[in-house]
Amino acid sequence: MSRDTLSRADPVAVKRRAPQRRPRRASRTEARNARAAAGFVLPFLAVFALCFLAPIGYALYQSLHRTERTGPLGLGGQEHEAFTGLDNYAHALSDDRFLTGFGRVLLFGAVQIPLMIVLATALALLLESASARWVPFFRSAFFLPYGVPGVIASILWGFLYVPGISPLVKIADSLGRQVDFLSRDTVLWAIANIVTWQFTGYNMLVLIAQLKAVPGELYEAARIDGASAWQVARHIKIPLIRPALVLTTVFSIIGTLQLFAEPMVLRPLASSIDSGFTPNLHAYSEAFVGNNQHVAAAEAVLLALVACVLSFGFLRLVGGRAKERG
Repeated sequence: MSRDTLSRADPVAVKRRAPQRRPRRASRTEARNARAAAGFVLPFLAVFALCFLAPIGYALYQSLHRTERTGPLGLGGQEHEAFTGLDNYAHALSDDRFLTGFGRVLLFGAVQIPLMIVLATALALLLESASARWVPFFRSAFFLPYGVPGVIASILWGFLYVPGISPLVKIADSLGRQVDFLSRDTVLWAIANIVTWQFTGYNMLVLIAQLKAVPGELYEAARIDGASAWQVARHIKIPLIRPALVLTTVFSIIGTLQLFAEPMVLRPLASSIDSGFTPNLHAYSEAFVGNNQHVAAAEAVLLALVACVLSFGFLRLVGGRAKERG
């Protein structure tokens, strides 16, 4: 019986007798591609482990230990690390200044983040829809404050806040109004003004980049249907830039909890800013003023956990609403 006759009679038997084999050249190519991919990924993984995972692991280790010194009254020349469990976390959570700083930062974020996102969205919509010659100039001008370091920005605004040299205070005095930007009731919002001034332009550019990815045919179809500019922005532009809005909001939440440079620079100018004004400032004071790096590590870990909870909680909230609408 010929092979053709056998294949017509029993194709399954032929398939079993003659299994298909992959060429060796293809398998060698796949192995070579896998090695090349590993060669590109391994340096990143090494840097990621060294610069991200290792500091986190060391902070966790420090937060679970304390330094014990030998000798009379603990003044001996030898010291060693002793395991304390969660004692450093209990000490941090029992510190009223640390908890007050957390509450202050949460209030700061609840007011400043929505205001900044709304302002960045408005600027992005206005500049993206404009066709004037000066649009690139205004985009660069709005983005320029982001290029100023937070320390320099705080110093610049400090000159505008301090009575005696501030033109804003002088203008208010000429109008019969007494203004103190650095008082206990207003210093938090003075810092919020600095942060808004610095990061609104950055968020605006992120939103503009998302708007540029929207097909122009959608705008043309909406105009043909008689939609106004406000209706196009509300029903087309804003829903389509929703991923960028979520991204900028998450970054703003994380940045708010990391608030440090602005109150640190303004602290010599405002007596209302103490060492526990923000959680980061309190951890810095514990580590470098009180020489208690273990409690500072515990506070840093708590701060990171709160940032993760708020960020992922916001993402889940936004994702749940998107599913309900869908």
